[in-house]
Amino acid sequence: MSAEQQPESTAAAEQSQSDPPKRRVVLLAVVAVLAYAVDLITKIVATATLEGEPPLRILGGAVYLQLVRNPYAAFGMDFGGTWILALVAIAVAAAIIWFARRLRSPGWAVGLGLILAGALGNLTDRVFRAPAPLQGHVVDFVSVFAPNGEFFPVFNAADSAITVGAAVVVLLAVLGRDYDGTRVRRSRHPEERS
Repeated sequence: MSAEQQPESTAAAEQSQSDPPKRRVVLLAVVAVLAYAVDLITKIVATATLEGEPPLRILGGAVYLQLVRNPYAAFGMDFGGTWILALVAIAVAAAIIWFARRLRSPGWAVGLGLILAGALGNLTDRVFRAPAPLQGHVVDFVSVFAPNGEFFPVFNAADSAITVGAAVVVLLAVLGRDYDGTRVRRSRHPEERS
């Protein structure tokens, strides 16, 4: 069996390609701004209400809210310095912004918009929070199933946006949906190759 990929011409793909890329950039920007605002607002509320407080149990213990200032990457991984993570976030944001003009897929626009928002949300913490610029600690405040990150590391809305955005992009890739609006399908028979 061949795993060769071939573009599939469909009415939806043709419509998506005829849409101006500007619409996808606007969609990416709207998703990024909304998700970034959610992250910023929830971090402001968390720091104002959870500082110095014991973990707050909600949803019958499915979620605990507690303030954690994280100098590390996602899930507590240490890469040798928060300034490296800040530079990675800047590179990711720049790459998505540069790539945006090529988007013709609404799904990819949503996924990349979420990733952009998450990168910018955590970058904002690293730049503006203590102890120093490019070394700031990220505000995390959601712990699931147990306090103190016992079951799963404590996270924030930016982490969630990155995770959901990455899942959307991976799902679209697995389904053969390209960023440019085309659909790629796998050929099952060698004779179908062109």
